[in-house]
Amino acid sequence: MKALCVFPQQGGWRSAISMLVLGMLAALALPPLHVIFIVPLALGLFYRAVSEAPSHRWAALWGFLFGMGYHTAGLYWLTNAILTRVHEFWWVVPFAAPGVALLIAPLLMVPAVLCRLVPEGWPRVMLFAGTWTLADMARVFYFSGFPWNPLGSALELSGGLGNWLIQPASLIGVDGLTLMLVLASLALWQGGRAIMAVGACAFIWCGWGAWRASHDAVLARHVNPTVVIVQGNVPETEVLERDSALAQFRAYLKLTEEGVRQARQLVPGRPAVVVWPESAFPGLLDEDEGARQAIAASASGSPVLLGSDRRADGPDRWYNSLMALAPDGHIEATYDKSRLVPFGEYDPWIVPFHLLPAEVVPGPGLMTWSLPQIGRVGPMVCYEIVFSGGVVAPGKRPDWLLTISNDAWYGNSAGPRQHLATGRMRAVEEGLPVVFANNRGVSAIYDARGREVGRTGWGQEQVLVRPLPGPEGPTLFALLGRSIPCCLSLLLVGLSIGLRRTGCRRRRLFRSRSR
Repeated sequence: MKALCVFPQQGGWRSAISMLVLGMLAALALPPLHVIFIVPLALGLFYRAVSEAPSHRWAALWGFLFGMGYHTAGLYWLTNAILTRVHEFWWVVPFAAPGVALLIAPLLMVPAVLCRLVPEGWPRVMLFAGTWTLADMARVFYFSGFPWNPLGSALELSGGLGNWLIQPASLIGVDGLTLMLVLASLALWQGGRAIMAVGACAFIWCGWGAWRASHDAVLARHVNPTVVIVQGNVPETEVLERDSALAQFRAYLKLTEEGVRQARQLVPGRPAVVVWPESAFPGLLDEDEGARQAIAASASGSPVLLGSDRRADGPDRWYNSLMALAPDGHIEATYDKSRLVPFGEYDPWIVPFHLLPAEVVPGPGLMTWSLPQIGRVGPMVCYEIVFSGGVVAPGKRPDWLLTISNDAWYGNSAGPRQHLATGRMRAVEEGLPVVFANNRGVSAIYDARGREVGRTGWGQEQVLVRPLPGPEGPTLFALLGRSIPCCLSLLLVGLSIGLRRTGCRRRRLFRSRSR
């Protein structure tokens, strides 16, 4: 590990830039690039730098700068959202990604400082990995929460290998994957035996994941509906301006007719449900009887799940809602988004002025619908799928999960792919199929083990028609949630402290005997 000590102990601007660059390099491991081999190198150099720092203050600074690089690079695509309204918010462009990173980067100061409290070697490695994971999990408490891009999502490679690597999330969740990835990355620098141990664990990990990804659980027969995802491919500028709202609406109606026809040909006799994404309907659906009847007619007897704004009490106050439209055109159920996007849907308390022209009001929380032809579904809107262990209403387990989104804000960037990856991870964690419907893409369907059933491309007007696989029984993570990675992290912290005390006793005993 000492061979990695390439940073001067007295700091300086070169070391500061190096920490920023290391954080940016680590972000290359995130979706959609998945350059996983960079993680041991970046984390190893970062760990060595904080270990060799001349003081706790320098170590804290290195942790902050590494976090700034990691989150700024991982969230670069936030700038695209500002560019859609650049004439109003041009002054925010340089601060979009760095501004968000500035809020969450201080969390990486925690492992950078605390790991120095125990001796070099395994105690320090375990304390670093445990506190990194606990600090990362704490992001759910920032504003309405911002747990985007946990390092464990680097394992979500596309295809079969990715399916193998993410199966342990059914036991320990994505935060557990983060813990294991950090621990393994640092263990690779602890000598030959540690490398062999990591290799053996990786072999067992992939072997079990391959077995689980290639076999289905034996469950009671359950039939979910055929899902018709309608992707209208409406640019965000047109969504905002509404100049072509009628043309957009007609395009969605036409795609719905085509999708329902395909569904009935694909699986005759099986119920079909149509899903429109967030922002697909350019109005207030609960106040527009004519639009509801037109949508019902285009679906030809199939229910439609779609997003629409809904008035709340007071001027310029709205709900961002997902509604279930019955075959006769009446609204059977409404879900109001409860986890709001800071700076996007509400102004956090740190903003001393009103940045947003209107306020989105949070709904009461997660729920499970049980509706004819649809079954038991857990509805969510956009951002809410990001929250590991927080996508199922307590005591009301659904048969499938649905999230609608409008990632057109972020263009053809890493943002929509990272968002989609969270849906895949939730499928594995909960043992439930996930339907992810997006306005411009990428839309996809995953089965209860995170295997892709079908997807659309980004920026394409199309429909995706697939029979929805059934659910599995509750996974260990579905039963115990984030308490599992939390307890594993605390266990590592406790072991590191225990090893430190054992080492101190041995040193005292050795000194007493030498006298």
